[in-house]
Amino acid sequence: MALTLCITLILFPLLLSAQSTVAPPHFLDDLSLEDLMNIQVTSVSQKEQSLSRVASSIYVITQDDIRHSGATNVPDLLRMVPGTEVARINENTWAISIRGHNGRYSGQVLVLIDGRSVYSPVFSGVYWDQQTMPLDNIERIEVIRGAGGTIWGANAMNGVINIITKSAGDTQGGLASVTAGSQDRAQGLAQYGGAAGAKGSYRVYGRYTMNGDSPSLAGSPAVDDGHGSQMGFRSDWNLSAHDKLTVQGDVLEASEGETITTPFSSRLPAPSTFNDRVRIANGNILGRWSHAFANGSEATVQVYYDRVRRFDIGLNVQNTGDFDVHYHFHAGARHDIVTGSSYRATDQNFRDGYSIAVGNGHRLDSLFSAFIQDEIALTDSTSLTVGSKFEHNSYTGFEYEPSIQFAWSPASSQTMWASVSRAIQQPSWVFAEVQWDESAVTVPGAGTAIVHVSGNPQLPAATVFNYELGYRTKLSRRISLDTTCFYADYGNVQTIEPRAPFLTLNPGPSYLVLPAVFDDLGNAGNYGAEISAHWDVTKWWRISPGFSFLKSDLTRDANSNDSRYTGSAGDSPTRQAQIRSNIKLPHNVEWDTSAYYVGALAIGPVPAYTRLDTRLGLHIGQFVDMSITGQNLLTPRYIEFLDALQVTPMETSRAVVAKIAWRF
Repeated sequence: MALTLCITLILFPLLLSAQSTVAPPHFLDDLSLEDLMNIQVTSVSQKEQSLSRVASSIYVITQDDIRHSGATNVPDLLRMVPGTEVARINENTWAISIRGHNGRYSGQVLVLIDGRSVYSPVFSGVYWDQQTMPLDNIERIEVIRGAGGTIWGANAMNGVINIITKSAGDTQGGLASVTAGSQDRAQGLAQYGGAAGAKGSYRVYGRYTMNGDSPSLAGSPAVDDGHGSQMGFRSDWNLSAHDKLTVQGDVLEASEGETITTPFSSRLPAPSTFNDRVRIANGNILGRWSHAFANGSEATVQVYYDRVRRFDIGLNVQNTGDFDVHYHFHAGARHDIVTGSSYRATDQNFRDGYSIAVGNGHRLDSLFSAFIQDEIALTDSTSLTVGSKFEHNSYTGFEYEPSIQFAWSPASSQTMWASVSRAIQQPSWVFAEVQWDESAVTVPGAGTAIVHVSGNPQLPAATVFNYELGYRTKLSRRISLDTTCFYADYGNVQTIEPRAPFLTLNPGPSYLVLPAVFDDLGNAGNYGAEISAHWDVTKWWRISPGFSFLKSDLTRDANSNDSRYTGSAGDSPTRQAQIRSNIKLPHNVEWDTSAYYVGALAIGPVPAYTRLDTRLGLHIGQFVDMSITGQNLLTPRYIEFLDALQVTPMETSRAVVAKIAWRF
């Protein structure tokens, strides 16, 4: 039934067009297949490169993809990237990873917004509910699958997600939009962009979001509703023929609900299940200056300050200051070199939560880094890129992350490439210094026992050696193909090692403690493949399929007793598939359909599911856009993820979203 519905939705436009007397329009406002192949990306080497020639597994979500998706948040956009695992836990919480090791805190993927890291050094991961922005302002999202440590440093083990917003010059005039739906209850955006003198441009915006409760897996009413407000600005200046300046910033305040199950350290051992509120207040400001020299080289200086205040089981306040300098130049006819250095200071405070305490509640960390990468033109059609990142962090000291990439382009329409790289995951403050009453379990003959996890300040960095082989080509005027095969060898992966149990009276009554400590006795070998394509069936119909396969082999050192470690491979699906259909119908009508298949998860277990979304859009003149989107049409409700630590997962439901946007 599901397959029949998918085929019908994709093939129906052929029948419709055959009966229409009005010729459908071309993709005049969308990127052509040639444009897609030649998108300039910056995430691989911090310099502009044509996507078709990059020696890396990279997928680009364009502004056209964003509009056609009908999505209302960044996580749902990432579903279209083969090899990226997106699992909704509740209305505000996500587990997102690349090539395995998925979880609520997926610490092996680095996420950036306009070059600003949003990776949390406290819990080692990304809070996706804090990464909100008007999707209309996103220029593109570049997703690197595989190690990106040579350029971006620690925590880019499995990949990099780089969200790049539009220049202020590209968002001139006014924009007002309203979104309403059965699940995403309301979103409102008011934005205006204009000129700042003869050399500058700006935009300012304000938005409000409100989400409803999810269906509850347990059958009781869910309380994961949320609301938030956000304001921001961006200004871009052409100071001279050689100098450009960008200054931008955002502030966010939000309140969200969740149901959690946790012990209270003050009244052990009985656990409590209750509804809690997460409260968030964020702010950031970033400045970036670039100068083009007469000899063709370019220097960039970027500085940003980021402040996060989040109450989520405990109160975390984090202040980050970052300073980066990059220099791009040519040495002779064959060497294209990018080099740079940076310093980051992170001041962290954590007030003890319900069941967690971190060190003495305060920590100041410094991160020093430098990198160099040289793209060497061996011939007109082959290149060799070598480089390394060198870092010194407060946990493990000196680290290095080298890579070597080879690319061969026998024709302008195809590139074969191979790469070998090393990357690390830096330990977090929690891994080093936490005291955590993780959970309450029933022990036969002993009643309720508390699993107590302690940090380990001696943890080394987890490492990965990543091997990739890829082929990217334009098979014909209408078909492009991108394939990657990979193998990743992980070492020093985090385990939780049990210690001898004991009885305690603190705080009373007497109960059994099952102590454990973070350690580094895990290993893993992940291998798989990713395939994506674009097929322009006609001038007005594009189909974009994708597929990924992942196999994880987790092992432990002989002296490890972590019984949960090898099972964590079940947090990632073995197979995923996507197919998207974008159609331009007569009379300025768009019809977009997306189907996503996600394989079963062993942990839970979580059954496989197929998600079907479809969107109908209408352009009214040059200034008004209207759309209605149906999400999760095949199943009324289903679960996507269960291994969510103390948060109770909720189901994803069928939903309808309507949007109207007015540009003036």
